[in-house]
Formats: sequence, structure tokens, C-alpha cells
Amino acid sequence: MPNLLALDTSGTACSVAVLCQQAGQVDQVFSLHEAAERSHTQRLLPMIAEVLAMAGINQRQLDAVIYGRGPGSFTGIRIAAGVAQGLSFGLDIPLIPVSTLAAMALQANEQYPNSAYLCSLDARMNEVYVGAYRVDDLDADVAQALSPEQVIAPDHVALPNLDTTSAYVVCGGGLEVANFPSYIIEQAVACLPSLEPKAEQMLALGAAQLQQGKGCLPEDALPVYLRDEVTWQKLPRYQ
Repeated sequence: MPNLLALDTSGTACSVAVLCQQAGQVDQVFSLHEAAERSHTQRLLPMIAEVLAMAGINQRQLDAVIYGRGPGSFTGIRIAAGVAQGLSFGLDIPLIPVSTLAAMALQANEQYPNSAYLCSLDARMNEVYVGAYRVDDLDADVAQALSPEQVIAPDHVALPNLDTTSAYVVCGGGLEVANFPSYIIEQAVACLPSLEPKAEQMLALGAAQLQQGKGCLPEDALPVYLRDEVTWQKLPRYQ
């Protein structure tokens, strides 16, 4: 397994994780997750250095950089993308963007396996980011999208097409936004409103993509805002 660094600043926390193989040992994960609202730029690089030191490797031993490409805080995902691009350029290694919502699904799967996962984050402006996933029973590092990621009014959130026996889990801060459908929360087998994206699950998503030969050049790594594509286009255009 290659040495991988994952980082995320899409929300109020700063999250960093490293996957590496130490001499004579199985793959190990080292991570830090720290509340860092409004201080991502000050904390991210020191946390990267600290986690690398915990793992006993240096930047030159990394084989790829993984980052949370969004959706999430506009400023936060730009910070993660910028740092990841800088490392990718400087070290000449692949860059792998992963979904923050898919990372949440993997995390929820660890607590409640064999379910579907409706993941949601507060998008401000009375909207939520939302996406639905299943996690492969044979490969717990793969989150399969059941619906496209989108930014919508909370009262427009709907479950994807599930068979009548499907259990599902709802998670993320979007659940606490006013007008999120109560029936979706009430019928879920578990409700995890405090769950947020973490770099540990991004490691798993990124490693799976790397094995499939996926990745991108640093100049092609763009944050995913969703609102660029949807909400802003709803505004009237004046000549």
C-alpha cells in the first residue's frame, strides 16, 4: 500500500490523516481532527507536519495527496484544495479529490452497516447539501452514489428510490436546518446530526480511487461548490 496523506477543511474542523506501512507492520492510520473554525489556514500545515511525524515519514515519502473537494464551506474547501495542490506540485505526486458527503457515508457505515446513508450538510442561505449512498458489502472503502449530490431547500429533500425493506441512516448538520423533512428523520434507523467529514474516511475513498488509476493533475483539481452550478444560475440575469 502506498503512503497517503488526506486532508479536509470543508467544515468547522481541520482533519488530517496518513496511511503508511511501517517496517514489518501492517498498514496503519494516523490522524488528527481538531475544531478549528476560522483558523484552518493557521492549523492545517502544522497538523500535517504533526501527523507525518506520528507516522514516522516525511513529505518526500508520500505517494499521493487526497483532499475533501466539497461540498462544504466555500472558504474551507478552497483552503484544502490549495494546500493539496501545492503538495502535489512540489512533490510531483498524484492528487485525488474525494466527496465530503461520501466520506460521511463511510463513517456512518462503520456504526450502522448494511444500510443506505442520506448525508447532509448545512449550506447556509436556507439550503442544504445532500447526497445518498450505499457502501459495498464486499468493499467497505467504496461509497456508491444513489442520487446526485445537490444543494436544495431542506423541505425539498427526498429519499432516493429504495426498496420497501431498505434501512437507512441520516447524518450530518443539514438535519438540524429548519424545515428538513421530519418524516425522513423519524423513519431512519439512526440519526447522526453531529457526524461531519473526516480525513480518515477520505483516505479509504482516495486509496480505492488510486487503485483504479484515478486521480488528477494539480491544475485540474477544482473545489466542488454545487451552488455554482445550481443556485447562482437561478438569479435573474440582466442585460
